[in-house]
Amino acid sequence: MSTKKSAACVPVLEPFNEPSCPRFVRLRHCFSNEFSRAPSFVVRCTGRVNIIGEHIDYCGYPVFPMAIEQSVLLAVAPSNDNLLHIKNVDSGFKPYKCNVLNFSIDVPSSGGPSWYQYVLCGVKGILSNSNLNHEEPRGMFIMLSGNIPAASGLSSSSAIVSASVLATAYLHNTTLKKETLATVSAECEKYIGTQGGGMDQAIAYLAQEGCAQLIEWNPLRATPVQLPANAVFVIANSLSEANKAATSDFNQRVVECRLACRILAKQMKLNWRTLFRFADLQKALGYTLQQMEGLVNSNLTQLSYTRPDVLKMLEVSDDDFSENLLTANTRTAQAFKLKQRALHVFQEALRVEQFIEIAKTMPDDAIDRMKILMRQSHESLRTLYECSHENLDKIVQLADCNGIGTRLTGAGWGGCTVSLCDGLEESKRFIDVLKQEFYANHASSQSDQIDVHMFATSPQRGAEIYLIVKS
Repeated sequence: MSTKKSAACVPVLEPFNEPSCPRFVRLRHCFSNEFSRAPSFVVRCTGRVNIIGEHIDYCGYPVFPMAIEQSVLLAVAPSNDNLLHIKNVDSGFKPYKCNVLNFSIDVPSSGGPSWYQYVLCGVKGILSNSNLNHEEPRGMFIMLSGNIPAASGLSSSSAIVSASVLATAYLHNTTLKKETLATVSAECEKYIGTQGGGMDQAIAYLAQEGCAQLIEWNPLRATPVQLPANAVFVIANSLSEANKAATSDFNQRVVECRLACRILAKQMKLNWRTLFRFADLQKALGYTLQQMEGLVNSNLTQLSYTRPDVLKMLEVSDDDFSENLLTANTRTAQAFKLKQRALHVFQEALRVEQFIEIAKTMPDDAIDRMKILMRQSHESLRTLYECSHENLDKIVQLADCNGIGTRLTGAGWGGCTVSLCDGLEESKRFIDVLKQEFYANHASSQSDQIDVHMFATSPQRGAEIYLIVKS
């Protein structure tokens, strides 16, 4: 196994001071008890919170996330039986075993993937990639420990996939280049049906402590951006779970953006079959974001388009439309809100530009201006993208009343909010408000769980590998 260290590669750290991290101690103990051997190494991938730039990564536009402290840990050792032995320190998650040479990932038609299928995605992502020079597939003992709240919009599922990709790559002696692993992780998550854009996986590998990251695409690159010194972010769980792989809501939005892009491209006499991301269309036209917004208002005049409407506009058959322009879980869709989705994307992309400009120039009122942009982002997600939830809106309303800039983060339909506060005192006051006026009204939020549901955070570092030193 390579222990090459480079800024472009995931760091391999040795030795690791386990007593400083009780989760590592428990993970190693559980691994040894379950598999009768010690792990060879532990992979850590963090969750993330997206500060601004929601639902635009898969349209080709930059986003601005940061890594958080909560993480997924995978303890791993090679096995000699060609089997993947996958277990969780939480006994509530059932174990799974399969042959590394011929396993499949069969996602159920309802209810979403099982937890271990996210692990399988990562394994398959490395082993099925012919561009990576990896060793012959080997069996593995894998045990997972996660403290990222599930279905909360903090990238718990993508963190599992990314951790599995990294673990499989390291055990099979393949590349540890961050950009490559991020790309593979984004691609292989589609094995469980999620048509994401790559933000979660990029920040998992490219995050730097103390900085949020401006993530750009084609090619993938991350630029660290300093935030105002007094900025404090509060993450609050709406207590409504949002599993984007369990419904068609997420993929429906992706499809609506792609269809809107293709229709606009066709109307502008471009090769619409090859243009399905708004950023590529904008580049082809040479337009500004404001001009793209004008194009939408001029050319997409209806609030809803029927399936026959779209077939007529694109001049395609229903079979072609279903097979080539929709995803598996949107093939029966009959209505498409193209204008609203497109307007959100272009306006949100502009808000990201404005947010970054404020961060770079750092005017005296930087935090106040950033708060306004975050609030505008949520309103757009609520009205144009229709991916909010009443619990999310309640938190935002409480934030508005207290001068806090808050928005949903992640896919939406539940999950978490991210709030920008001006200093520790303001963040403490806001946390008290949420405890009294939101969490106290929800039976599911016991007082001993408040710190799990709500916490202040700062930017953390990206993925790492820890070698287990034999004692």
